[in-house]
Amino acid sequence: MASFARVGEQPVAAPAAVPGQEQNWAERLEKAIERGANHLLSLQAEEGYWQGELEADSTLESDYIYYLHVLGKADPERIAKLANYVRQGQLPDGGWSIYPGGPSELNATCKAYFALKLAGDSPYAPNLVRAREIVHRLGGLEHSNSYVRFYLALVGAVSWDLVPSIPPELLLIPSWFIFNIYEMSSWTRGIVIPMAILSALRPDWKLPERAHVDELFKDPERKTAALDWSGQILSWKNVFLAVDRGLKLYEKWPWKPFRQRAIREAKSWMLDHIERTDGLAAIYPAMMNSIFLLMAFGHGPDDPLTLREIKEFSRFEIEEQDTIRMQPCVSPVWDTCIAMVALEEAGLPPDHPALVKAAEWLLSKQVLGPGDWQVKNKDAEPGGWAFEFRNDFYPDVDDTAFVLMALERVRYPDPARMEAAMRRGIQWLLSMQNRDGGWGAFDRDNDRKFLCNIPFADHNAMIDPSTADVTARVVECLGRFGWSDGHPVIRRAVNFLLKDQSKDGSWFGRWGVNYIYGTSGVLRALETVSLATREFCQRAVNWLRSVQKVDGSFGESLLSYDVPATKGQGTSTASQTAWGLIGLLAGAGTEDSAVRKAVAYLVHRQQADGSWSEPEFTGTGFPGVFYLKYHLYRNSFPVYALARYFNQSRRAEEYAAVKFQPSEFRQRSGI
Repeated sequence: MASFARVGEQPVAAPAAVPGQEQNWAERLEKAIERGANHLLSLQAEEGYWQGELEADSTLESDYIYYLHVLGKADPERIAKLANYVRQGQLPDGGWSIYPGGPSELNATCKAYFALKLAGDSPYAPNLVRAREIVHRLGGLEHSNSYVRFYLALVGAVSWDLVPSIPPELLLIPSWFIFNIYEMSSWTRGIVIPMAILSALRPDWKLPERAHVDELFKDPERKTAALDWSGQILSWKNVFLAVDRGLKLYEKWPWKPFRQRAIREAKSWMLDHIERTDGLAAIYPAMMNSIFLLMAFGHGPDDPLTLREIKEFSRFEIEEQDTIRMQPCVSPVWDTCIAMVALEEAGLPPDHPALVKAAEWLLSKQVLGPGDWQVKNKDAEPGGWAFEFRNDFYPDVDDTAFVLMALERVRYPDPARMEAAMRRGIQWLLSMQNRDGGWGAFDRDNDRKFLCNIPFADHNAMIDPSTADVTARVVECLGRFGWSDGHPVIRRAVNFLLKDQSKDGSWFGRWGVNYIYGTSGVLRALETVSLATREFCQRAVNWLRSVQKVDGSFGESLLSYDVPATKGQGTSTASQTAWGLIGLLAGAGTEDSAVRKAVAYLVHRQQADGSWSEPEFTGTGFPGVFYLKYHLYRNSFPVYALARYFNQSRRAEEYAAVKFQPSEFRQRSGI
């Protein structure tokens, strides 16, 4: 393949001749792969990693305007640039969506309205008049989520009665109890623990009078409507609402015997967790909350501790001529391992300097210290990878599996170091398998569904249960290291996947959009353990065929998270077409017409510089609540998919620098 010839293989015949109308893409295929790979190589940082922009919705810029005012650093020029970016996202009906092409969403619109008032927009300006009207049509501020109301209460814009109680005494509940902070997802812990102390301390942070939001209530007589009883009397929601009412009474009592101890424990937890990281949990809301909490404890914005967190947080800014936009976090480890796998599939030699440098960088990022995951996984040794530059408390399963697959093909100059790192990584993955056979992202057996009814759980991510996409990633990883479907770990994982499969054959995608992502990942995983020809996999292949468009492309809107009837439907994208192609290749083979059409689509849509265009969001934060656009997805996945087709069509064997026998690893017992 030109400068990307496969290593360790004898030259073989090119793919068989194809009909005339398809000949053009077949002739262009190798060049398309080479251009795509060269484009990826051009994006590698000097240090060895890849990092694409991670884009989200306007709520980040709206919150940042609010944050700068609370911080006392509302520089007019920065505020104006942030406000410009927010205004650009307003829809014709006056609202703001949470993804391109989506409908106006209540919480995003409430935040944008409040932020623009802080930025100086008049409530009588046409843009805010239209925003206010759509807020009322969507139910009013009283039906916004708990996080919107919390931040408004924090600056006196609404009463604390509108906010669910989050007592800091949560920190005192032992980890063996049915409900404690470690039964929440890791990202919820990072967000909620600072909120709990802030809701107890209730600092006196008053914003300008112009920032009041009473006009956003549709029914001012029912401002606490979000905390109304459920129509089903015997329900977990009503149980937690009753607890919330009791906690609100407790807040009014002068005697709180455990409050000061709880605040000390919570502060200690937070201070501990901002060490060995680039900010608390290395994600936007947790970092913003930690800065607020440090200020509430008397550490001003110029205090060295607070200033360190402020500097880390400011790295999410992307400033252009007249706008500033924000990232929710950064994704260098994730972007790097995906780019490496794509380049390896494209035939980059395993000892190529770009791969060796990337491997060196990844090896330096392996997490070898303690983390929250150990609370429910006490006997395991560390060895995973996190998503960001540094987030040592929170390595995750998905990143670790993908990193291991990236490293597996690299011929590293210090093989002993490489093998030791991979052994630790695999052992950590095995230790994180849940009792249901699947894997979640950050914790083991974090699956108490009843907790999703807690009033402050309305971000739709209170727990971190097993998901098909993460489970598939681990199965693919183990399969590529030589594990078979007969191994107990794989058998339990496959049983989970069978139970999680939809009736139509597809799988839900928790971290990517959506059923195309989930289905493709599972099929590729099961191909590595020789199960892709089974009946349940062929149903998945048929589902992919059923949603493929006439031009060979795939596209799925984020609407499918809310309206399952729209699954597999939406504007065509390069990344989703690549995912569809990967799934079809796993279960149907290279001669299938659906495969060839998908290949042709990607080849013809490639741009002159080797990249692909993709304005849509195809990544997921919290389904139904928060979505993402990984700017490198549109390049890495098409390169991988096209190279995978090329290699399969000429029956090239997969190169692997390392294979491990399953017997070399300890197995969890009792699951």
